[in-house]
Amino acid sequence: MIYGIIIILAYLLGSIPSGLIVGKLFYGVDIREHGSGNLGGTNTFRTLGVKAGMIVTIADILKGTLAASLPFFFGSDMHHLAAGVFAVIGHMYPLFAGFRGGKAVATSGGVLLAYVPLMFLIILGVFFLSLYITKYVSLSSILAALASIIYALIIWDIPLIIVVSILGIFVIYRHRENIKRIRDKTEPKIKWLG
Repeated sequence: MIYGIIIILAYLLGSIPSGLIVGKLFYGVDIREHGSGNLGGTNTFRTLGVKAGMIVTIADILKGTLAASLPFFFGSDMHHLAAGVFAVIGHMYPLFAGFRGGKAVATSGGVLLAYVPLMFLIILGVFFLSLYITKYVSLSSILAALASIIYALIIWDIPLIIVVSILGIFVIYRHRENIKRIRDKTEPKIKWLG
C-alpha cells in the first residue's frame, strides 16, 4: 500500500510542469508553442531567457530530489532510486500537461542529488564543462548521463548502476532528434555561456 502511494506521489511530483507554470504565470507564454515545444529547462532558456530557465531547471531538479526522498518521509523500505524513476517518468509524460514533458535531464539529476550528492556534483561539472566547450545543451546532457553510468560502475553500486542506466537510456532516447541535428550541424548552440 505504501509503495503504491509513493509511486503515485512521485509520478505526480514529476508531472508538475515547471516550464508551463513559469511561462504562463510570469510571461503569459506557453513554451510548448515556442522553440522545440519541450517543457524542460533548455526550451525555457531559449524561449524566456536565463532567469526563467534557471528557475525551471532548479524546480525540475527539486522534483526529482523530493520524489526520491519520499521513502524516507514515509518510513518505507522502498529504494530511493525506484521512487525517483517514477518522478522522471512523470516529468517526461506529465499528467498535468497532456503527457508532453521534458527530456528527463534535470529531474534525473535531482534523483541522484538525493541519493549520491557527490555524484550529482561530478556530473554537473561534466555537464558545464561540456557546455562551455561545445555550447550544445543536448550533447552535454548525454555526456552527463554517460558520466553517471561510469561513476556508478566505479563505485559498484548495483541499484545505482541499474537506475542510471535506465535514466541514461531515457535521456539519450529523448535527445534522438538533437543527435541528428548535431550530426547535420543544425542543432542550436547556447549564447549565454562563455
